[in-house]
Amino acid sequence: MKQRISEILEPQSKNNFLSRSFNIFIISLILLNVLAVALETMRGVSELYADSFKVFEWFSMVVFSIEYGLRVWTCTLKPEFSSPIKGRIRYMLTPSAIIDLVVVIPFYLPFFFNMDLRFLRVLRLFRLFALFKMARYSQSLHLFKTVLRDTKEELFIVVAATMGLLVFASGVIYFIENKAQPEAFSSIPAAMWWAVSTMTTVGYGDVYPITNLGKVFGGFISMLGLGTFGLPVGIIAYGFIEELQKQKTRPFECPHCGKGVDIPIDRRGMQR
Repeated sequence: MKQRISEILEPQSKNNFLSRSFNIFIISLILLNVLAVALETMRGVSELYADSFKVFEWFSMVVFSIEYGLRVWTCTLKPEFSSPIKGRIRYMLTPSAIIDLVVVIPFYLPFFFNMDLRFLRVLRLFRLFALFKMARYSQSLHLFKTVLRDTKEELFIVVAATMGLLVFASGVIYFIENKAQPEAFSSIPAAMWWAVSTMTTVGYGDVYPITNLGKVFGGFISMLGLGTFGLPVGIIAYGFIEELQKQKTRPFECPHCGKGVDIPIDRRGMQR
């Protein structure tokens, strides 16, 4: 029974009708929960359909709770979580399991603690974390996670360089503009807001340099920010290309030498 339930819960079991139906059901329930949270912020709609929203929330949280419990129960079938106690604890500390828990825990807190109504409204927003549950069921999101994992070192270098440029820009503009605008550029941390809006080329216009040197430096930072913030996009795009190329190759053993080679395939699954 445990093996059968595990196969139904796993989205990789594409040939299993029950697994495919369960995945579609969970994805639909997640999307409906996000829609419900959005509609509940509309006063007229929330007051008119308050009972319906409450029933749907109960139903959703019960389903998500059962799903979480079954996943904790069946996780011992995987080698890395084979220990009955330590394996389950290790599974409960994985990112996907934590997201599952964060979605359902706020629903049960009011049963054990007296909470303010406003705080309860905030807790209900935790249902939006259900969106992250879709990463388990979506092949595209799984691909994105794989790309981020493979390019994490390059992305870390770019993020570190961006943060360094942010601190540098904030420090320079502070010393340039502090005397002319002591309130707008009162400190380096305060100047970081200008640096962020300038480097991202958003330019809200609430804080801007008025000295000639500050304007020249602001233009320089804007052009530098274009390239800096464009680097992560290029790295992730290259990672996607590499991952897609891996998926579009088929291992093939040469009949002459016996060595394994990768044969590219087209969209129909035919060898090129």
